[in-house]
Amino acid sequence: MKLSVLVPVFNLEQFVEACLVSLLEQQTSFAYEVIVVDDASVDNSWQIICALAQRYSHLFPIQNPYNQGLAKTQKTLLSLARGEYIVYVDGDDLALPSKLQVMADYLDTNPGCTLCYHEAEMFDDETGARIKLFTRDYYNARYLEPVMTREALIRFGVFVNASSIMFRRYEGMENAIDEGCKIILDYPWHILNLSLNPGTLDFIPELLGRYRFHSQSFGGQTRKSAERREQSLRDLLRACDNAAAFGEDPVIIAQGRAHHYYSASLYFLRQDDVMRFTQCIEQSVAEVAELAPGWFFDERHQRAWAQRAHPAQVMQQLFGDAA
Repeated sequence: MKLSVLVPVFNLEQFVEACLVSLLEQQTSFAYEVIVVDDASVDNSWQIICALAQRYSHLFPIQNPYNQGLAKTQKTLLSLARGEYIVYVDGDDLALPSKLQVMADYLDTNPGCTLCYHEAEMFDDETGARIKLFTRDYYNARYLEPVMTREALIRFGVFVNASSIMFRRYEGMENAIDEGCKIILDYPWHILNLSLNPGTLDFIPELLGRYRFHSQSFGGQTRKSAERREQSLRDLLRACDNAAAFGEDPVIIAQGRAHHYYSASLYFLRQDDVMRFTQCIEQSVAEVAELAPGWFFDERHQRAWAQRAHPAQVMQQLFGDAA
């Protein structure tokens, strides 16, 4: 089989039908399957999935006997996949027409590419309005290139939308799921995919998917909790550290860790959490003190650190009226 689409679901009765129909009604020149694992939802998600399976013969639903969490569910999905290519979509996001064909064609014609990703629109669930384009509007977009490597993920952060990826199957691909991460699972997955099956990370600029922002989405939940953002930071740091076992330069890893602390400092600054802003911006310099003393990610990072005792000034300088 050419392609397997993997969809995890947990308590997504409001969104799962739209997600699955957007995948099941793709027009392709090849056979593909959509595998859904419901992680013991307590709402009507499973019933909705089963009803769709009666209508679409290429939908294969599985239900976990008890809630196992996203990492184990992802491993189950990978174990069930039969496709040459693997696509991942969260159960509340949407695929746009031609997504599967365009991405499969890209991997067909670019044999050196291990993992490709497309542009995705982040939209507000309540209004349907666009919030931003995930990659184009990423705060480090100026550094991104169409063809990159694992090093870019470590250096520049989370510019790949979780529901925008397609990668080639390989032996042991379930080992790319890091169960030690608690909240952020896609970023470490991408780094480990590119470590276990080396190749390039390629961007397809065409808009092929929509990422739904709602109160229970990752972004929606994180905005409610500083502790959750701190755990996310620990997951991001762990993802960088994972690359050490595959020969990544320790300096690159240290710089990646420093960047994540810097990024977190900006998040806390915008939340008016001065204590955490100060802690993170100071740690961003400490991370590279031994291997790359004096290194800053860019001029914004250096300015934030230099003015760290005056967070209001940093806010105005970096964000201006958008603050």
